[in-house]
Amino acid sequence: MLRRVLVVVVVAAAAGALAVTAAAVPEGSAPSGSNASADPTAATSPTPSPTMPSYLANREPTYSEDFDTPAAAGGQFAATYRESWQPYPDGTGGKYYSDKLISAHDGYMDVAMDGEHGAAGTFGTPTDAWSHVGGTFSIRARATGGDGNGAAVMLWPTSDAWTDGELNYPEGQFDGSPRVFHHSMLQGLERDTETYNTRVSWRDWHTYTTEWIPGKIIRYYLDGKLVFTVPRNVPTTPHRYMFQIGNWGDPGHLQIDWVRTYDAE
Repeated sequence: MLRRVLVVVVVAAAAGALAVTAAAVPEGSAPSGSNASADPTAATSPTPSPTMPSYLANREPTYSEDFDTPAAAGGQFAATYRESWQPYPDGTGGKYYSDKLISAHDGYMDVAMDGEHGAAGTFGTPTDAWSHVGGTFSIRARATGGDGNGAAVMLWPTSDAWTDGELNYPEGQFDGSPRVFHHSMLQGLERDTETYNTRVSWRDWHTYTTEWIPGKIIRYYLDGKLVFTVPRNVPTTPHRYMFQIGNWGDPGHLQIDWVRTYDAE
C-alpha cells in the first residue's frame, strides 16, 4: 500500500515535468536518412544493435530485458514480465492505464497510444527497481505515430522528493527530437534544466544511455557515443528507471527493443 501511495505522488511531479518539457520541444524536420514517413503500422522486428558505450564491452548488466516473449495487453504483459516491469496501477492520476496499452510482440515492448490513456511504470524487479544509486541505464527505442504526444524516460527519486534529482533521457514529443532534460536539485528551481537536443528522429531506432556517478557527474550517450556531460545537480540517493507517456495526441506506438541497467562499480 505504501508503494501505491508513493506512485501517486510521482505522477503529480514527474508527469507535470513531462507536460512542461515535452511541450517545449519544437517540431522539427526529420534528419536526412530517417524513416519518419514509413508506415507507422509496420511490425518489423528490430535488428541487433551494438551501440552501447565502449566502457561496457566486458560487463554484464545487472538487469536486462529483451521482451522476446509475446504477451497481449489487458494483463497478460504485466503477468509475463512481472519480474522486470512494475507498472503504475491502472487509473493512477486518472490518466495512466498501462495494462490496457502495453503488449510484447516481434521482439519488443509495444506501448499502443490511443490518444485517451497514458502509460507509466518502472523497469526492474519488484525488490530492486527502486534502489539504484549510480550506475548505467540504457534503452533502445523508437516511436511510430503519436504526433502531439510524448514520452519521458527518466531516473526519478524513490523518495519522490524532486530536490533529490530528476534525469530525463530521452524525453520529448514524438514529432520532434529526443532530448536530455537534466533538472536542478535546488529547492524551488526544480523546473530549471540543462538540455541537449539529439537532433535525431524518434522514428528511427536509437540507443539512449545515461551514466550516473553519484555526486560527481552524469554522462549521456547516443548510440554509444558520448554527447553531453553535466557535473552539476548529480543525485546521491536511490532512484528508479522508468518512463511516462501522456494521454493526448494521435494514436501511435512507442516500441522498446530492450532495456539494460548496470550497477555502479
